Order: sequence, then C-alpha cells, then structure tokens
Amino acid sequence: MTIRLGDILVKHGALTTDQRDAIVAQQELIVRPFGMLAEEMFGVSPADVEHAWAVQYAMIASEVDPQKHIIDPRVISMIEPRQAWQFGLIPMYTKSGETVFATCTEYLARALRFVGWRFDGASSFAICTIEQLVGGLRLHYAMDGMNDQMSQQLMRRSNAA
Repeated sequence: MTIRLGDILVKHGALTTDQRDAIVAQQELIVRPFGMLAEEMFGVSPADVEHAWAVQYAMIASEVDPQKHIIDPRVISMIEPRQAWQFGLIPMYTKSGETVFATCTEYLARALRFVGWRFDGASSFAICTIEQLVGGLRLHYAMDGMNDQMSQQLMRRSNAA
C-alpha cells in the first residue's frame, strides 16, 4: 500500500487536508507534480516535499542491513570512502545492469542526487536505519582514526548540510 505524498505532508503538518484537496483539484486541471504545486500554492518548503518523498519511497523500498548483507567487492570501489560518508550510501551489488545502493530515509534524497550525478545507468535504493548505515559505512568504508563518536558526529553534520 502506497501512501500519497499529500497525505504524508498532512501527517507531518506541512499541509492541511483542505490544502491537500485543493492541490489534487488543481492537478485535475493541469498536469504538474504534487510537490511543485504544494510549494507554489501554499509555500511548502522544498525540504518538506523532499522529506515526504523520501518517506514515501522508503515505504515501498526493500529493507537491508548493510552490516549483514553480502556486498559485491566490485561495486564497493565505485565510490571513495569520503563520498560514501558524505552522501550516506553504500553500493551493494549490480544485477541486470541496475546498481542497488543502501541508504537511510534521512539520506535518501542526498544519495539519489549523488547517484544521478555520478553514475550512468539504472539504480535503486534499499533502506536501512541510520544506525545500520553508520555501521555499514564503518565496516565497508573505514577511515583511519574514526571512532564511534566521530562517525556519529560526521553523520549528523553531513545530514544537517
């Protein structure tokens, strides 16, 4: 079951139900993305739309724990450790020309932008918790001198940017 973007925005307080319904009515007149209309008609922030989209995607994506999942060593080298930590993603495997990345809901939009910019070809994302992502990054993209406290600080700082 997929929850509509407008319902997520209502649940998170970015829109009222009346505003959501007004956007749906407007979409019947002009074909435009819901998020774009929410921004234009009611001043919903792009960050709120992006967060709602990430929540929606996470509801339909498969779940993974990158600490336990077998990672193809050929794809792990697709990105540098700094990129993995900065964009919050771990390439896991390629199947039928599609590369599957692990990320968490909090990093999904950032990871998607990076993958779209950096890689050609099809890609998809499996979702994990931020704790699982940090553990997977520490396991697969260890950086000299990085301890638990430093990795948590780096993830918080990168997520806030």
